[in-house]
Amino acid sequence: MPAPRPAPGDDAPTPSTPPPPPPRKSAARVVNPEANRQNIIEVATAEFSQHGLAGARVDEIASKTDCSKRLIYYYFGDKEGLYLAVLENVYRRVRSVESGLDFDHAPPEEAMRRMVGFRFDHHFQNRDFVRLVTIENIHEARFLKQSGVIRELSAAAVERVARIYRRGVEAGVFRDGIEPVDIHWQISAMSFYNVSNRDTFSALFGIQLDAPGNVARLRANVIESVLRFVAKNTSANPQT
Repeated sequence: MPAPRPAPGDDAPTPSTPPPPPPRKSAARVVNPEANRQNIIEVATAEFSQHGLAGARVDEIASKTDCSKRLIYYYFGDKEGLYLAVLENVYRRVRSVESGLDFDHAPPEEAMRRMVGFRFDHHFQNRDFVRLVTIENIHEARFLKQSGVIRELSAAAVERVARIYRRGVEAGVFRDGIEPVDIHWQISAMSFYNVSNRDTFSALFGIQLDAPGNVARLRANVIESVLRFVAKNTSANPQT
């Protein structure tokens, strides 16, 4: 027999009202382990640079990502494993950008200027990197020493400096006898101090180091200092 018609006021559709469409099934969430891992590292970078290894909390990192604390431990083992992954990532980031720059086809003096300028800019623009290196020095490089990745990246960075320097010596514009790692040290030291001691220096001497005009002046001074250090003929070089 035919089904009874709904009484007035019932919620069932009338012949003049089409039935509502069936509910859409939610799409299954696509799990991307590498994206999850990178998201954790980015959040952890800010946490470790702000609070240090001891002060950072995995619970806090998990709350700022799409991942659970359990998943973080699955990817990295423990908090120290995550900290080491963060260290490797910040070193990999700067060295990967630097390796993509063409220093080998510019005249040696210009290439050295560009190298120094790039590293000065990187430190200035990446305060997290400077803070993490400072924290690792507090730990006497205990975690950095465990990383073959960072050692390889650092050796490649010195080799880039060495290639520029050797070309300068061969061209007669750089003096011979300098260890490339010493040039690398000088660049790093001046670029690093500009960030690591920015707040204390600014407070002590009433100079806002990160003001645009001061940054430009200091950047030019660092480049000039390195060029004078390696130059073959300059009155500022006591060994010529």
